[in-house]
Amino acid sequence: MHSAWSIATLVPSHGVFQRQTERRGITALEKSSASLVACVENQAQKSRQWCRAQCMSMGSNVVPSIGVEGFGNTVQEGAVEGTRELRNEADFASIANTDGEISICGFGSLLSEKSALYTFPNLRNFRVGVLHGFRRVFAHVAPVFLDRGIANIETKELSSLSVEPCVGESIVVTVFEISVSEVPAFIEREHEFRFLAVTVEDKEGQPFSQQAVICARYSDEEYRRIRCQGSSEEYYRRYGRHKIEQIWRDDIFPCRVYLRHCVLAAKNLGEDAYESFLDHTYVADRRTTIRTYFKHGLGVGIMNEKPPEALRERYGG
Repeated sequence: MHSAWSIATLVPSHGVFQRQTERRGITALEKSSASLVACVENQAQKSRQWCRAQCMSMGSNVVPSIGVEGFGNTVQEGAVEGTRELRNEADFASIANTDGEISICGFGSLLSEKSALYTFPNLRNFRVGVLHGFRRVFAHVAPVFLDRGIANIETKELSSLSVEPCVGESIVVTVFEISVSEVPAFIEREHEFRFLAVTVEDKEGQPFSQQAVICARYSDEEYRRIRCQGSSEEYYRRYGRHKIEQIWRDDIFPCRVYLRHCVLAAKNLGEDAYESFLDHTYVADRRTTIRTYFKHGLGVGIMNEKPPEALRERYGG
């Protein structure tokens, strides 16, 4: 038995009956589409409420990697063996090789060589590595997402990635070299992060010949005092104009476009990188992995959404 839509297509009539039948078919299709959209929106709302409840239930939480109460506290020097903070251009230069290059460690969008080339068009020796003693966390507001119109303030889906020390964790990353002449632009672009020199290993467990720079979690207090040098004008230029008073937070969720991009980048890099991203990347509660985030419908529809046209290639995995 055919649906009204099928009958209207199959019967060679041009009369009133056909027009009425077509209209009934279209109306049914519209109702079906509206019902599907409402169902997806309802599921998304329930998912966000569930995740917010998880965050609220945390209360005062001990971050195992730091061993202190709460979030946004100073990462202790040497929290991971061999790791040190890079505070200025001279510190960056100190880990350069004899060719005047420093290594960059990618863990999010830089898992994609194509994406990395947008930022570092002259990068060299792009390769896969493993970083021990760190985890990925979606825990800070990125102004670039607001500038590009891909952050959702209403649903709090606006966070970007950083890494933080965590005992027992390991993540698959990428490593590549750039010229030390690119360091000032790198520092300016990644202004909200703490820069750490870390030791990355290859898949056989052998350390690469030089340490790499990675963008780690900072704190609001340090950011305002050190990066902005106590200047409220500088803070306003970067964050205040977006009405953001707190950068590093535990009540926000991944920016949808960016999360999709990172998942695709990890998947394209290989099975190990993909599994690592799903199981060793957390939302801001530090409990919910990205695999769980998707499993419970928290990221409903994300992988089926296309980035805005202007960002389609850059954020295409």
